[in-house]
Amino acid sequence: MLRLDVVTIFPEMFEALTRHGITRRALEEGGFDLRAWNPRDFVTDPHRTVDDRPYGGGPGMVMLPGPLESCIDAAVARQRAAGVERPPVILLSPQGERFTDAVARQLAQSPGFVLLAGRYEGVDERLIERRVDRELSIGDYVTSGGELPAMVVMDAVVRLLPGSLNDAGSASQDSFSEGLLDWPHYTRPEEWEGRRVPEVLLSGNHAAIARWRRKQALLRTWSRRPDLLAGRELSREDAALLEEARREQLSRQEQEQQQQQ
Repeated sequence: MLRLDVVTIFPEMFEALTRHGITRRALEEGGFDLRAWNPRDFVTDPHRTVDDRPYGGGPGMVMLPGPLESCIDAAVARQRAAGVERPPVILLSPQGERFTDAVARQLAQSPGFVLLAGRYEGVDERLIERRVDRELSIGDYVTSGGELPAMVVMDAVVRLLPGSLNDAGSASQDSFSEGLLDWPHYTRPEEWEGRRVPEVLLSGNHAAIARWRRKQALLRTWSRRPDLLAGRELSREDAALLEEARREQLSRQEQEQQQQQ
């Protein structure tokens, strides 16, 4: 079982994971457990203060290190009591390393970890230096707090756990599982609004379908996320598939232009 703990001033937000979808089923079936810790529960002043003005001036507030450390201590103690010897403490931060499928798979293999969801202008740097092992960013933008990024990390990790998905092959065929974007998907009806499902998907020829899907994944990655292919040496077969897909795409574009003239 994967042990998850999160430090947050909005623990109720994580009901989005525990009450809905794949993560709820995984929780109910014992794939992971989750405990949210509120730093406000570790302060004694009547206002339950967890933030203060930044030294040096400037807008916003900064989260106090003391309540956060007490929360982290409690979360780490819970994990150790469950047998997780050294649970890493991970801060969700725009300044962290990029969260990728590879990182998600790495975390899914771990026995547990603690997520720290900051708020306001950020977290006192001394707390980060003293207690944070790793910082993760879900993208080059800023959210109102670390809760949504923490849920993104949890969802991406939990769906990789054995038994979380109804089809065991789903995770292995997702986008990024092999460093490529996913291929296009189609369902019934065969024709909709004048557009038909590609004939190869109706053929029943599994080898041809697999080849088409690989070709489309390569083309979509080349078209939309060329950075994923940069520096990657394609196999001879993949290089040929990509070149074939590019020629077909160019031919379609030329035909469409002729039709419009």
